[in-house]
Amino acid sequence: MPSHADLSLEAGLVALKQGNYQTAIAQLEPVASNQKNDNAGLQARVGLVMAYARSGQVSKAIALCENLLESPNPQVQEWAERALEHLKKRQKRQNTSSNSATGFVAFDNSNVDAAESKQQGKQTVVKAASSIGTSSTIPAAGFQNPNLETPVEASSFIGSINRPQAKSFNIYWRHAGRAKVWQPLHKLNLIPLKLLAAGTFIALFWVMREMLRLAMSLTNQILVKLPYVKPLQFLYRDPTVVLLVVLAIAMALSPWLLDWLLKKFYGQQELSKDVLNGYSREAIRVLQRSCQQRGWQFPKLRILPIAAPMALTYGNLTRNARIVVSQGLLEQLADDEIAVIYAMQFGQIVHRDFVVMSVVLLVTTIVYKLYQQISEWGNKFQGLWRWPAIILASLAYGIWCLLTGTALWLSKLRLYYSDRSASELTGNPNALIRALLKITIGVADDIAKQEQTSWQLESLNLLAPVSYQQSISLGSVAGHIPFTSLLMWENFNPYRRWFTLNNSHPLIGDRIQRLCKIARHWHLEPELHLTSEQALRGNHQSFFLQIAPWLGIPLGLLFAGLIWLMWQLGFALKIVNLKWIYEDWSFVTGCLLIGFSIGMVIRMNAFFPDIQAANVQTDDRLPNLLANPSAIPIDSINVCLAGKLLGRQGVGNCLAQDLILQSNIGLVKLHHIPWLGQSINPQDWIGRQITVVGWFRRGATPWIDIQSLQTQNGKTINSAHPIWSTVLAVAAQAWGAYIFLRG
Repeated sequence: MPSHADLSLEAGLVALKQGNYQTAIAQLEPVASNQKNDNAGLQARVGLVMAYARSGQVSKAIALCENLLESPNPQVQEWAERALEHLKKRQKRQNTSSNSATGFVAFDNSNVDAAESKQQGKQTVVKAASSIGTSSTIPAAGFQNPNLETPVEASSFIGSINRPQAKSFNIYWRHAGRAKVWQPLHKLNLIPLKLLAAGTFIALFWVMREMLRLAMSLTNQILVKLPYVKPLQFLYRDPTVVLLVVLAIAMALSPWLLDWLLKKFYGQQELSKDVLNGYSREAIRVLQRSCQQRGWQFPKLRILPIAAPMALTYGNLTRNARIVVSQGLLEQLADDEIAVIYAMQFGQIVHRDFVVMSVVLLVTTIVYKLYQQISEWGNKFQGLWRWPAIILASLAYGIWCLLTGTALWLSKLRLYYSDRSASELTGNPNALIRALLKITIGVADDIAKQEQTSWQLESLNLLAPVSYQQSISLGSVAGHIPFTSLLMWENFNPYRRWFTLNNSHPLIGDRIQRLCKIARHWHLEPELHLTSEQALRGNHQSFFLQIAPWLGIPLGLLFAGLIWLMWQLGFALKIVNLKWIYEDWSFVTGCLLIGFSIGMVIRMNAFFPDIQAANVQTDDRLPNLLANPSAIPIDSINVCLAGKLLGRQGVGNCLAQDLILQSNIGLVKLHHIPWLGQSINPQDWIGRQITVVGWFRRGATPWIDIQSLQTQNGKTINSAHPIWSTVLAVAAQAWGAYIFLRG
């Protein structure tokens, strides 16, 4: 959570940028005197030099520059030397000229081109506060003008003190234009969105009720078997009414409950209009204009101190709506891109889908924090004492996944609507295209820097503009291959939507394709030129093989119907009388399990082919594997990739849900299934250099099914994907046969 000093520093630097020098001095002086030589103190002193000089207090500026010469930061020393030289020259002119009271001309920006200032302004003084507590100092070459002729250049230097080096991407942004005057798009049909929102609430209620019933039943069954204890009678009651009342109260109080949760566990704070205006003036204008047109109150603004770019909206009424962005989003996006993200969040308020999503966020956040606390508690133990925490954490994580799953379809559909609203409110679909792509890059960069998926990213993912799962590979490989090639799978694969059924967000390529259509509708050049909008012809045989286990279920149902018909015919002809055995229809379940098992067996060899050293793909081929528009997971491309193993350590990763390989090219998700009795887990190797051998699968989220992991010293962990698939198929077959024969 940002401290008071951090907030004062940010406010002072924003005031300096806007030319409010007395306000800047009032905000920066306490920070400069209290923080001494830490990052905040150094930035405050550099800002004060500028403020003193621009307000005519040259003597104070000189004294502070002389103090900065003793700074342990060599970059600050060099800047102070140059600034001091110009300050003394200016003081000398003041002493010899009656017209010398105009201030410090070395910092005069009268000759700076306005367009240049706007272009550089994004990396100026407003970013200084965000650099607190970051990595080592950047080289002195980080500022180019030794004379520091403008406040833009000088303030860019302030923000660069101890700022981490941004990841270098070879990315070309076309910066396609925006509409000056645009016609509204055709009116939206909100009925599907509203029906899906109602269905999501019903699904959330049903899942919670069934889990509650199961917990109540198990509790009483345990109490019955224990001596001297009687079952609790209220646990035999139907929890439907009580649960409905609880959810209604949760919906009514969701804005304030989420305020408390996000403030306590995520460091959320209020974001003033002045601070937001320092990052994006257009965002304030868009929100004000949109609210005035509808007669609404200005939404409450919040900020999360998270380096990854993200945004979310929650509340229950338009007057209680909160728009939350992260510090990383404000820093990594341009003025118009920030504005279009705010317009996107405002669109969710207009469509009112944020009401149900707020309830889902409230319920899932509570469960997720329970999972996080159990994980952190379990990390304090070793050996057998750790197992209770592992079991409880796995159970909590599974419940969180189930509750999150109730809102997956609504989460996908509402983003199409909000993308469209953002384009209409700003007339700038191209800015939203850039914003979405930059968010994927920023999220992937945050995962790489933290060497794990942070708790915040995972728990808030459902309401984020872009899913962290789809950002892992797309954002990290950006720069190695053009976006038009990288998005070909998401634009043209004929089966792509089948692979998003369990995803929380629609494909970015699909969203960008729709935004490009809006741009062309307004006669704008789109940010990305997609080669074609015609889907490829798919290999139906491969796709049917991919879904063979699930095709086996309806085939099993058909088989059950044929069996029933034969029994009825045999009974009618008095050939055989089995009606008394199968009159309860339980045999249908057995047929479904047998059909699923047969599908698993049919798919097995194609899904896990033998890996030959001669045909494995290495990490330099990763961009091409991602760009192949016709690939589907059943293609099972053999790979051997080297890199660092990333992921969450300890109990929080007991299900291996957060394993990522960081190669020289980018990040890719790893799937691991342990074998019984295995003494070493991949979590033990997180942070080490490894070699992964396995099967690369191109779906909505690319991943690798691990065959083996090997360290540099030769230790190996084998993953049991084929074994467990065989076990699952045999178990389903045996269970189905037992049910079928028993009747």
